[in-house]
Amino acid sequence: MVRVLIADDQSLVRAGFKVLIGSDPELEVVGEAATGAEAVKLARETLADVVLMDIRMPEMDGLEATRRIVGDEDLAGVKVLVLTTFEVDDYVFEALRAGASGFLVKDTEPADLLRAIKTVAAGESLLSPGATRALVGRFLSQPEPKVAAPDRLTALTDREREVLALVASGMSNDEIAEHLFVSPLTAKTHVSRAMVKLGARDRAQLVVIAYESGVVRPGPGAG
Repeated sequence: MVRVLIADDQSLVRAGFKVLIGSDPELEVVGEAATGAEAVKLARETLADVVLMDIRMPEMDGLEATRRIVGDEDLAGVKVLVLTTFEVDDYVFEALRAGASGFLVKDTEPADLLRAIKTVAAGESLLSPGATRALVGRFLSQPEPKVAAPDRLTALTDREREVLALVASGMSNDEIAEHLFVSPLTAKTHVSRAMVKLGARDRAQLVVIAYESGVVRPGPGAG
């Protein structure tokens, strides 16, 4: 049973998500929060597996709430899935940097939302190619993007650096496997090793690191 905490300032939205999530026998809603501060408080009280986090909320926005949840060692098992009105939301990039495991637009199909919750709960990230393009756009819009220290990547093998670049392009493990002519399990192993060596929580964080470190650079049409 995956335990879910819903954080959104609109009661109607929370009610809709609660009914949808409750319709899946593998999911359970353990709390509802109308502000970021409530989300942090309830995350600590319920130790939910996944927090569905809206970005724009009163008192404390979803970005700060995500940062606090991810930064709390006692909440190491809690994953944050950001919900936003648009894929190009200005806060999505910072939310991923803060440690969110991915994001979805609010008008996503019900079945996709349920699948996303389970994906994130299983320790995988949710970052579609479209979402990756939005993330790149946000990175490019930063006045002075931070560049990761070059020595951060020295622990990676050449193949792991190549895989890092492919992850940043939005490829899934299966697509990476096909591109490199290796098995999906081998591709997943390379991704996992890169995550461990770089201290990344998930694929979303790998994408951020890849662009910050200059492993890949967006093409002219990015964003």
